[in-house]
Amino acid sequence: PHSRPRHPGARTMLPLLLLLLATAHGLEEVRYKPKLAGPPLGGLTTASTFVLEQPRCIFNSVSSDAVIWLVVAVPEAVAKFNNSVKPGTPQRDFHGFPTTTPAYMTLNTTTLNYPCPPTPPGEITVLRVGSETSCATDTRRPTCNGPLPGPGPYRVKFLALNDSGPVAQSMWSDPITLKTAKPPSSIPVMGSGHSAGMIALTSILSILFAILLAGLVAML
Repeated sequence: PHSRPRHPGARTMLPLLLLLLATAHGLEEVRYKPKLAGPPLGGLTTASTFVLEQPRCIFNSVSSDAVIWLVVAVPEAVAKFNNSVKPGTPQRDFHGFPTTTPAYMTLNTTTLNYPCPPTPPGEITVLRVGSETSCATDTRRPTCNGPLPGPGPYRVKFLALNDSGPVAQSMWSDPITLKTAKPPSSIPVMGSGHSAGMIALTSILSILFAILLAGLVAML
């Protein structure tokens, strides 16, 4: 018997099927998209970190015993992301990201740390992703909030879990691209390949030498 050809729309239906499966398990879809913190805060993106706004007043209906995780993923892993895979497992290990682990989970906390209403103006309430260097090579910390391995792009979402499994999730963020460090050869120079500081130093030394030479001539 001949094999039945695969329906061309099967792959495009996968995200919808995952959404329906989540709904069947009682997973609440929160209409919130994570985003970078506001412009007044400097260093929103670096070569290995980025700063997100805290999800304040977002998971109001989630019980206080639920744990809210930040999911960091490469864009290709978003459509097939499985909410049922627990944090800290090999499939969600930071140390394999992104080569063997296309997504990891970190920055776990409870709703008590994301209170509602938001904090008063002037108080900084952000999350810096990639700030933990102490556990970057410690494989005993699979949920490490370690430095990101490259410029990305990355996409993130918040996922609330309790003992029975996932209970609520936010939308996925837009792609976040980090800064790229410039090689030394790309640093602009002035004049004939010398920096402005070198030119100034050379000028000062030339003047001092001229003064010293004039003093010696006067003595003779």
